[in-house]
Amino acid sequence: MIIKGVLFDFDGTLADTLPLCIRAFRSSIEPRLGRSVSDAEIIATFGPSEEGTIKALIPDAYEEGVAAYLSHYEQLHVDYPELLPGVQALLTDLNAKGVKLALVTGKGQFSAAMSLDFYQLTSCFSAFGYGDQAVNSKARNITRIVHDWQLPLDEVIYVGDAPSDITACREAGVFIASAAWASTAEPDVLKAHHPDELFASIDSFRIWLFDRLH
Repeated sequence: MIIKGVLFDFDGTLADTLPLCIRAFRSSIEPRLGRSVSDAEIIATFGPSEEGTIKALIPDAYEEGVAAYLSHYEQLHVDYPELLPGVQALLTDLNAKGVKLALVTGKGQFSAAMSLDFYQLTSCFSAFGYGDQAVNSKARNITRIVHDWQLPLDEVIYVGDAPSDITACREAGVFIASAAWASTAEPDVLKAHHPDELFASIDSFRIWLFDRLH
């Protein structure tokens, strides 16, 4: 296998930011819902973008809820100041080797832009795919970007931390490298979905990947 393009998820793959998302959701939803919401209740809505979560949990306060979420997300970002160890070096070295890089995330465009700007990552990627408020859009975005890159499917991999990433990659026909290196990783759950490869650390993924670059 020769790899010429790598598409990355964001939360739980490049940065340990799922807890940030949960905190921002809770801060924006609970005051408008009038009760507490559990992590599981929030996570059950994932697949669509954050706007989809707001619409599912507080449909009557959708616009207000989205604005509050983005405000809390931006304010709380300072509590998560670092990318996962090894990510910056990995992206820098892949760019230096001429590997095509894309970000394909379930995040909406506004929150993704906040995180890309906060971590100074925008220039690392040549293409972007964002979440849709109604459906999981990753397979569609993967397909679009690979087509734009004019690369064969077997020369591209996707790196993500969720079981839904495995499903999206199966639909798009690309190799899935499951990332089980964040604090929120669930390796046993990922393993049960039979990814093409499963990595417990960025270092092990880096070694595997660099052995397969063109």
